[in-house]
Order: sequence, then structure tokens, then C-alpha cells
Amino acid sequence: MDTPASHCELLLIRHAESEWNASGRWQGHADPPLSDHGLSQAQALAESLAQALGDERPRLLLSSDLRRAWQTAEAVGRSMGLAPHPDPRLRELDIGNWSGLERDEILARDPDGLARFEAGGLEVRPGGGETRHEIRVRARRTMAEWVEENPIGLIIVVTHLGFLRALLPGEELGNAEWIRLTASDALSRRARVETGRDEAQSTPL
Repeated sequence: MDTPASHCELLLIRHAESEWNASGRWQGHADPPLSDHGLSQAQALAESLAQALGDERPRLLLSSDLRRAWQTAEAVGRSMGLAPHPDPRLRELDIGNWSGLERDEILARDPDGLARFEAGGLEVRPGGGETRHEIRVRARRTMAEWVEENPIGLIIVVTHLGFLRALLPGEELGNAEWIRLTASDALSRRARVETGRDEAQSTPL
């Protein structure tokens, strides 16, 4: 069946290192900037992507509106002559009042909640925030809408690890790493994995 996703590709990027990544603090919807190392990562990422894409012109550059993603997207955009488009739906999993805490601090304050969250429960609300089920629905709907509006070409997306995990089970990208795949692969990956029919084709960094 020919669908918009059949002719669209996604290049999904995890933002560069933030100050809280560096210090081991859980972030969620909190908004720390990139660390100095993260700024260097973002610039190196931009240069490597520009070289990898060559004359290929991406159709669109999307970014979470949180600073760590936005600063990464700005660096990528400068290297390609693209202005990032902010979309708050690309944000990290909302972890409520756990934001800004290290794991040991969360363990001391909410040991039962942390145990249930780390056990992988779909309906657990970390810190009173968002469930894994909710971010999975958000991630797929967000990308499906962008693909529907832009059915041909390459869309670059700068987002967060939690969003990427929600969309692409099994992918664990480091800061400033990326993966390129067809939109049809991205939008069907979780269903295929959960039914044991995954035949994903992707190109990691």
C-alpha cells in the first residue's frame, strides 16, 4: 500500500550533552542548557551531518523546544542553512517532581515509585508526570502528523532519549548520535517489535 510514509525518511537525533546529563540529574521537561562539551558535540554533529548529506537538501528541521535540543538543532541548522521549527510534542518524558534530582535522591524520596518505573510499567507516572504509554502515543502521533504534512523527502528531528525509546524500541542513542530510517519503519517499529515481526532497516551513526 502506498502511503505518505512510503516516500519520507526521518533522521532522528538525540540532543548533545546538557549540564544535567554531565552531572547525572534526571531532566524530563526541565530546561538546562548544553554543557561546554555538549556545545562542542553539537558543532561536531553539525559538521559530520553536513558532510554525510552532501548535496541532499532536507525538507524540514524539527526540534523539541527544550534548550538542550534547540541548541543542538541550531548548530545543525546553521550548517545546512535551515531554520529549526520548534514542536513541544518532541519533548522528553515528563518526570514531574523528579526533575533535577539524581537517581539516589529519587530513591531516597520515592523508592516504591522508582522501583515500579525501573521495572518498566507502562502506566507508572514518574514523579507524578507522564506514563510510558502516554509518551508512546505522543511520539507516534507527532511523527505521523509531520509525515502526513511532508510526505516526500528527509525530515531531521532533534529530540530526547525518552522520545526515541518511545518511538523506536531497542535504539539507545548517546548524546549527539543519530539514526536515519524510513518513516514507515519508524511509525511501525513498535507494533512490529511487540508482535515479534520486526524487520527494521535503519542506519545508525
